[in-house]
Amino acid sequence: MTQSGLSRVAVPPPTLTRHAADTARLAAPLAIAQLSQMAMGVTDTILLGSLGPDALAAGGLGANLFFVVVTLLQGVLTSVSVSVSHARGAQAEERVPHIYWTGLVMSVLLSIPAFALLSFASPILLAFGEPPLLAHNVGEYAAVLRWGALGSLIGIGLMRSFLPAIGAAKRLLWVSLAGVFVNGFLNYGLIHGAYGLPRLGFLGSACATTITVWITALVLMAWLHLRPRYRHFVTATRPKLPLMGELFGIGWPVAITYGVESTLFLATGLMVGLLGEAQLAAHQIALNVASVAFMVPLAIGQAANVRVGYWSGAGQPLAARHAGFVAIALGVAFMSLSGLVLILAPHWIVGLYLHLDDPANAATVALAKSLLGVAAIFQIVDGMQTVGSGCLRGLKDTRVPMLAAAFGYWGIGFPTGYTLAFHFGLGTSGLWWGLAAGLASVALLMTLRFHKLSLRSVAPVPQPSA
Repeated sequence: MTQSGLSRVAVPPPTLTRHAADTARLAAPLAIAQLSQMAMGVTDTILLGSLGPDALAAGGLGANLFFVVVTLLQGVLTSVSVSVSHARGAQAEERVPHIYWTGLVMSVLLSIPAFALLSFASPILLAFGEPPLLAHNVGEYAAVLRWGALGSLIGIGLMRSFLPAIGAAKRLLWVSLAGVFVNGFLNYGLIHGAYGLPRLGFLGSACATTITVWITALVLMAWLHLRPRYRHFVTATRPKLPLMGELFGIGWPVAITYGVESTLFLATGLMVGLLGEAQLAAHQIALNVASVAFMVPLAIGQAANVRVGYWSGAGQPLAARHAGFVAIALGVAFMSLSGLVLILAPHWIVGLYLHLDDPANAATVALAKSLLGVAAIFQIVDGMQTVGSGCLRGLKDTRVPMLAAAFGYWGIGFPTGYTLAFHFGLGTSGLWWGLAAGLASVALLMTLRFHKLSLRSVAPVPQPSA
């Protein structure tokens, strides 16, 4: 028997309680890192708002364009987490440096299309009929942010996949929290010319974001390469082209899945916009609340990716199955509690965004409260689908989930929402019920897929008769 085989036998599978504790321990710093990234966006929005609506519109749209482009490409890098977890589970840690350096080269290559797209932000917006002045301003903003594309792909895409897979997720937590304060300091300083920094106006916010993502990337890389405990994971080695093909093959369907989901929410927002400003404001409030809560199951899904991959690589499919279903249960439990808060305290939540006693806000307040009721159900299935997707990535299954997401979101979710909104007169609530239907169908398909694949791995292989 090989040494690897001896090591596998020596590792006992965890109990369900231990699975839950280990998943929560891994997910907690990831959730805080995700929330820190959101906090950076909120900081940018608040400080840009101090310059007036034109700066806020241009900066907000430029930042959203950057976020969408980079997030889609970061989906490709989720394959790094899967592959590292499998290698560590199989006691083959000598493969980890190859995955790291290959992932780093892949980050550089992925930054090229991101840079190109952001370089053409202005003509793209003009082609969609946006006002020339807005398109010009967004183009200037994106032209600054494009220099942060590689830093974002390394610091957020690669490191957020690699560090949890080697058991170093806490480093993401502290660096992400520090990044919020660095971003806030640079934003204010570069926008208004404070602290001895040059006054750059709304472009100062783009410069601040670019500098912050690069600081984050360089600090995480320096810590990883200099810390003796983890240095063996990044020993200098040549990237492998076949491995890059394998990583890309696992990761590109994840990027498409991200795109399919984000375009559904984008299309829904555009449909709500047709119904009026009050409806759009209520939609944004409810979506913002749901987005904050979503960071927790998103982190649980990332943790499930690592843990299912580890136990699958260790040759213990039952432990991998248990890790996945415990993670799904944790995601559903958290989102159920979050949904309960939305049902019990909608008035208080909406009051965080609007003055409740202003008669001009009455229609928006009423609609936002009703949307939070839909969001209570919406959140549960949203949490279930994202954790289920993470479990399947842990089994290196990404193409079928991509097809399931496309069918659920666009074959069920959007048609249902459109029909309820515009043919049954439910308006914005109908569009949200469509989102809930799409997410529920994807959650069901993801969970059934994981059940089928994990059960197939656990089932004993029939022995041929003598």
